Amino acid sequence: MATKKIFLNIAILLSCMFVWGQKGYKPSVENLKAREAFQDDKFGIFIHWGIYSMLADGEWVMHNKNLHWQEYEKLAAGFYPSKFNAAEWVAAIKASGAKYITITTRHHDGFSMFDTKHCDYNIVKATPFKRDIIKEIAQECQNQGIRLHLYYSHLDWRREDYYPLGRTGKGTGRTKQGKWEDYHAFMNNQLTELLTNYGKIGAIWFDGMWDKDIYPDGMTAKTWNLDEQYTLIHKLQPACLIGNNHHITPFAGEDIQIFERDLPGENKAGLSGQDISRLPLETCETMNGMWGYKIIDQNYKSTKTLIQYLVKAAGKNANLLMNVGPEPNGNIPAVAVQRLKEMGEWMKTYAPTIQGTRGGVVAPSHWGVTTQKGKTLYVHVLDLTDKALFLPYSGNKLIKAVEYNGKKSIKFTQDNDGILLKFPKIPESPDYVLELTFEKELPAK
Repeated sequence: MATKKIFLNIAILLSCMFVWGQKGYKPSVENLKAREAFQDDKFGIFIHWGIYSMLADGEWVMHNKNLHWQEYEKLAAGFYPSKFNAAEWVAAIKASGAKYITITTRHHDGFSMFDTKHCDYNIVKATPFKRDIIKEIAQECQNQGIRLHLYYSHLDWRREDYYPLGRTGKGTGRTKQGKWEDYHAFMNNQLTELLTNYGKIGAIWFDGMWDKDIYPDGMTAKTWNLDEQYTLIHKLQPACLIGNNHHITPFAGEDIQIFERDLPGENKAGLSGQDISRLPLETCETMNGMWGYKIIDQNYKSTKTLIQYLVKAAGKNANLLMNVGPEPNGNIPAVAVQRLKEMGEWMKTYAPTIQGTRGGVVAPSHWGVTTQKGKTLYVHVLDLTDKALFLPYSGNKLIKAVEYNGKKSIKFTQDNDGILLKFPKIPESPDYVLELTFEKELPAK
């Protein structure tokens, strides 16, 4: 408990330092506690699902194929995911060791997966299924003890009041020019529904603001009226975290920082070159290639790769939000379910070395990463062909070093330069975890 209090006090201090440099927003005590819990969770599952799954060509098919909005919306009349079972979805996700679910309530195609009074183009009114997907997921999350986060698109390829148009969705047949302020009112009305009708929401996860980066003021808080929108969210649910996948430095009012397809500090995919803030961090990645269901995309990452990505994220003090794209019939693909199960088997043993920890005092390196909690440093050896490892950390006496699984003692020597660990054999994949106990509390990064 003492360690938790120390981390919370540090979080409050850093948050205040961050906020003071930006006008207006001061996170509530509930919000700061929610940030701490979010960092403890470390692992979440992303769900991209909508009527686009019927075309089995990914969630961007409307834009990629320049489908006219009046033709595309006809998909809704045939959407009947007869095999959808919220209890099975949540159980499979919980079995992976994940602590929260982030699900698309409305993607760029403009179709709402919940019962909204502000647009008939939704799962209840426009489909023969007539069931509120988000309501059922929310209920199961509550029943099974897993947090619910909601994805909401700032971008819309269908509405005429999403004007001026951005750099995507120009071929969807919109000819009229609505009012931008009407679109903002629509979004805020829907967000009010989501935050009042679906229980406790852990976070709102925005996406699509980058669509307006073609305009000089397209990426400003003023253009998107973020102050009003973020104030609304925090007023309705003070503990609800706000994240925005805009690919730039966070704005005032945001509570987490998102990195797409990259770990913080890396930019291999070209979407995450922004500076790393002092906010809690999350990286989102796909289990295969696409976010939404694509029938020819069977390029699933191996369980080893997924586990190692989760560990690397934790070592960089970030959460991993791993995506699955359900099929149009309501099933999560069998391969994805298997990956979730296999990750869960690993997490049954090693979750305490990830969840509830923070990035370790030894920086990530070619061989792996470290995480820490109190006086304990967890050394995650991911790729090493030697039987010894040097850790450049000194000034704190190492009391004990053991293999985490089995608690077998590990030989070590310590001097002013650091610690040399000697292994009985070359470490095996996917993750050889050591537990090092020190005399004093490890300093927070």
